[in-house]
Parts: sequence; C-alpha cells; structure tokens
Amino acid sequence: MEHEEALQIIQTARSRGEIPSLRGAGLQGIDLSKTDLYGADLSEADLREAKLSGANLGEADLGESDLRQANLSGANLHRANLILTDLQGANLRGAILSEANLGQADLREADLRDADLGYANLVKADLRNADLRGANLRGATMPDGTIQL
Repeated sequence: MEHEEALQIIQTARSRGEIPSLRGAGLQGIDLSKTDLYGADLSEADLREAKLSGANLGEADLGESDLRQANLSGANLHRANLILTDLQGANLRGAILSEANLGQADLREADLRDADLGYANLVKADLRNADLRGANLRGATMPDGTIQL
C-alpha cells in the first residue's frame, strides 16, 4: 500500500467518525511520522522498517503486527495493544508505552532508551539485548510476572 492510499483511508474514516482500519495491510517502509493514528486498527499489518516517529498511536491495535526495525521514536503508544507484536530491533527511544499491552511481544535488540513503560504489561515479552537505559518501568509487569516498584 502506498503512503497516499494509507492517508486516504485514515482521512476518510476520520471524516465519517470511524476508527481507521489498516488491518493486515502491507505497509512495509511507509512513512507515517507524526500521523494521528489514535485508536486505529493496525493489527496483523506488515510495518517492517516503517517510519512512525512522533505518531499518535494511543489506544491503537497493533496486535500481531510486524514492526521489525520500525522507527517509533517519540511515538505515543499509551494503552496500545501490542500483544504478540514483533518489535525486534525497533527504535522506541523516548516512546510513550505507558499502560500498553506488550504481552508476548518480541522486543529483542529494541531501543527503549528513555521510553515510558509505566504500568505496561510485559508478561512473557522477550527483552533480550533490549536497551532499557533511562526507561521508566514503574508499575510495569515484567516478563516473569513480577511488578516493578
């Protein structure tokens, strides 16, 4: 799917008062930086290497999406659904992931420096080699089920 086509789908849905749906869409490498995707359905989408820096993905459904190597730096993912999402090698530096559901997500080698993961669900998430320097993990449920204090 091309950038303009994706934007048209988003704008049409918004003008109708509907939630944008790009479920299962092929969006590899697309640039949606700073785009308002609040509450959008992007589940099962191919977003490998997508540029989503500064995007508003609050309460969006990204469950089972492929976001390998995607740039989500500074993105708002507050209360987003990221269950079973592949975020391997993704740039989430400074992203807001508070109260997000990252259960069983693959975050291997992800850059989570300075990210806000407060009260996020990370149960069974794979954080091997993820960079969590400066990240807020207060109240987060860790991969082993323990709560960060």
